[in-house]
Amino acid sequence: MSKRLGVGFIGSGFITKFHIQSWLAVRDADILGVWSPNFENASGAAGLARSLGVGEARAYRSITEMVADPAIDALWICGPNHRRVENLEEIVAALESGKGRLVGIACEKPLARNVAEAKRCVALIKRAGVLHAYLEDQLFTPPLMKGRALAWSRGASISGRPYLARAAEEHSGPHMPWFWQGAQQGGGVLNDMMCHSVEVVRYLLSDPTKPRNSIRPVKVTAQIHSLKWSRPEYVRQLKETMGPEVDYAKRPSEDFARATIEYVDETGRPLIGEVTTSWSFVGAGLRLSTELLGPEYSFSYNSLNTGGQLFLSRRVVGRAGEDLVEKQNAEQGLMPVVGNEAAEYGYEAENRHFVRCFLDGTQPELNFDDGLEVVELLMTAYMSAEQERTLEFRPPGLDTFVPAVAKGTWTPRGVANI
Repeated sequence: MSKRLGVGFIGSGFITKFHIQSWLAVRDADILGVWSPNFENASGAAGLARSLGVGEARAYRSITEMVADPAIDALWICGPNHRRVENLEEIVAALESGKGRLVGIACEKPLARNVAEAKRCVALIKRAGVLHAYLEDQLFTPPLMKGRALAWSRGASISGRPYLARAAEEHSGPHMPWFWQGAQQGGGVLNDMMCHSVEVVRYLLSDPTKPRNSIRPVKVTAQIHSLKWSRPEYVRQLKETMGPEVDYAKRPSEDFARATIEYVDETGRPLIGEVTTSWSFVGAGLRLSTELLGPEYSFSYNSLNTGGQLFLSRRVVGRAGEDLVEKQNAEQGLMPVVGNEAAEYGYEAENRHFVRCFLDGTQPELNFDDGLEVVELLMTAYMSAEQERTLEFRPPGLDTFVPAVAKGTWTPRGVANI
């Protein structure tokens, strides 16, 4: 392996651009390629990488062409959920036919839309025989990493392990139409964002000196609702902004979800993870919040409690934008300023970590197997919400389960009365 890693991206949208921006803090890898079904979009993302000086990236006409380029050592899969399996199938086919070789493959969250697809992804990556990573940026959020380390080294070492963790991710809704469509995305906000929160609570509750399986999920209780976007005025707004195929009068997805995950540690002691996600939050922008509680200590974090704030009076009227914070909802008033979102949300530390693993030939601890377990927990949450009861983990039928939201058959409670 050379001293630098040549990286190619599958996908050219919002997440890929966040990764590209984060590469300013990655010292031993270069972004050399981008593939997207839209060649013009791929060229734009490659141009962004070149303009930032993070690699002489170019656009490729196919995934196979990118795999075949000897300059590409690893791929970051960042395309839409409904293309996840086919993208990975093309990568593996190119490798197995001898058209190229790779050291590693990293995949964005969630690993897949359901358990059957997630298991297919795991089988494909094992067939490929390469190192693999599950891209969960929030585990690399600097305050979260530092807070967890201190809570365990100072609080838990003296008074005992933590027993309750909470995590929430909330904003006003996704950027692209496919996120809003249950069939393409795999569900609604639960599938889109609870994957983050599920991993955050597990991370906080796990002893840093022990493996992931030192705590084990045993029960899941969940609820989903459409609180905002199924209201008639917002159904119309979605059609106007996202296109007529996003019709929440006929095929809604949930915009609010919550779940309680009951764990046990290796001694059988109960632990609780509470997770909440929402596309119906209206505030300054994206809000990430976490809490960890132990016998004589606690830790909390809120991404909107920033050090910098900007006030603009009502006389300052400007265009809509997201230059202050992701999913920004206003251009006036007192607003938090997130100085470096790529660092604050964990992308910088995440990419440094996985690049180093791939260069060193070390299988990352956070990998496709973990991505599969996350999908299993998400699907159990959907099952629980549909059945309106607590379920043992893993429930019967999980491998073939597809949420009603993804099938387009879900009817939000009370929508007919709105």
